[in-house]
Formats: sequence, structure tokens, C-alpha cells
Amino acid sequence: MAALTVLCAVGAYFYPPIFLLVKDYFLWLFAVTMFAVGLVLPLDEAKQALRQPKPIAIGVISQFTIMPLLGFVAASILIGLGYPQALALGFIIVGCAPGAMASNVMTYLAGGAVAFSIGMTLIATMLSPLLTPALMEWLGGVWLPIPFWPMMQTIFMIVVLPLVVAMLLKPKLKTWHKPIEEAAPALASIAIIIICSYAVAANQARIAQLTTWVIVLVVLVNALGYVLGYAVAKVFHFKASYRITLVIEIGMQNAGLGVALALKHFEPQTALPAALFAVWCIVTTAALTQVLKR
Repeated sequence: MAALTVLCAVGAYFYPPIFLLVKDYFLWLFAVTMFAVGLVLPLDEAKQALRQPKPIAIGVISQFTIMPLLGFVAASILIGLGYPQALALGFIIVGCAPGAMASNVMTYLAGGAVAFSIGMTLIATMLSPLLTPALMEWLGGVWLPIPFWPMMQTIFMIVVLPLVVAMLLKPKLKTWHKPIEEAAPALASIAIIIICSYAVAANQARIAQLTTWVIVLVVLVNALGYVLGYAVAKVFHFKASYRITLVIEIGMQNAGLGVALALKHFEPQTALPAALFAVWCIVTTAALTQVLKR
């Protein structure tokens, strides 16, 4: 997925018309992603994790505290340097998004606590229709008006609803279990890649004018998310597998959702930090799994 994300992002930059075709369909694509995730989400492992709510609560609170504040600091730096407020707002969207669903796979590859990862991602995702726009309004409302209720409705329609429908439908599709498990992750990955590539295509002219500051801040927000996630796990004396999980959960944001929200409710340039973050965090987490496993 990391290689395909980079390849399609480069293709979108050099020939935008290919991905601009999905302009009217990117929200549907994200809904397809969440539906596909719901079909393969291991509910037994989620139930197992929810029997120990304390680490999940610590993780979710950390998720919606550390990353929004990092996004706010990054946005403040950009505005202080004279960048457009709409572009800076993109960092706050990244910070206020829940953890990425791909974090469950990365946690597995890194040797982390998969059930804890699934439980934390599920709870954070279910809370996102309320927390993401509320945090956006609190932090981003300093500079630009934030459409709280429309954002809440969008997140519910493209995240929570397709996820819940798929989870309810899953037990009825037992005979299709094997083909679904093989096809759904690929479908979700392709949809996210197309959405992020569309954001790159829509911002081609702006990307050409980017200075190193935007890229540096994307790298720093991602890296500090990993570091502070590990620090929280140490403070609360999490065992090694839980520390690995919290590092990945906090550092790896659902930037695809950030792109979708930015394109729907703000200017195209607001989606740029989320698109860059989506590409970068997939690459760094893929590399980080090898380090964490050791």
C-alpha cells in the first residue's frame, strides 16, 4: 500500500485529470472503505478488548489530546510564517481525526496487542462524529468558521453508518467469509489511495509552490505522535505489546478521513496536509513495524 500510495500520488501530480474524475464521488469512496473494514473487523477480538476498558480509555483520551494539540501547534507555526489559514487548518483536521483502521494491521506486523488496537480504533471511530468536529471548532475556530453540524453529519454518514451496517451484515455472510476477507482490505486500500491522489491532483499548483516548512511539519507531527504515544504508555506502565500498539495508534491518523472532510467542507488546499500525512504515515509506520518488532 505504501508503494502504491506514493506511485499514485506522483501520477496525480504529473497528470491530475486522471484523479480529478472522482471529484463528485470521493465521499462515496470513503464510505466504501469503512464498509469494507466493517466486513473484516474481528468482532470477537474487539469484545475481548472491551472487557478491559481502562487501557482503551487511556489510549482514546491520549489520541484526542496529543494529536489535536500537535496539529494546532503546526497550524500556528504555519500561520506565523505567513501561510494561508485554510492550508494551516489542514494540520488541525489531521490531528482531530481518529486513528487509522490500517493501524490494526500495522500493530499485528509489529508484534503489538491486536485486540487492544482494534478496541481503541473502534471506540475512537465511533466517537469521531462528536469529537472531531468539536475539537475542530475549538482549535480551528480561532482562524476560520468551522461547520460543526455538517461535519458531524458527514462523519456519521461516511464513517459510522457504513461501519455499523457492515458489522451487522457480517454474521449473515458466513459462506462468503473467505472471499470477503481477501477482497475487502484491498478494496479499502484502493479507495483511500484514490481519495488521497485526488487531493494531490486538486492541489497540483499549490504543491509546486510548497516550501520545506509544510513537509517538515508533516514529518514532525507524525514523529512526535509516535514519541508521545510511547511516553504515555511508559507513564501508565503498559506492557511492551501495549506500548507498541499505542505508538502506532497515536502516530497513525485516519488522514484519509481528514482529506474527505477537508474537500467536502473547506478549500482544496485544506486537504493538502492530510494527503501528505496519509502518504508519509503509511511509509513511516511500515518501517516502524520492523523497529518495534525487534
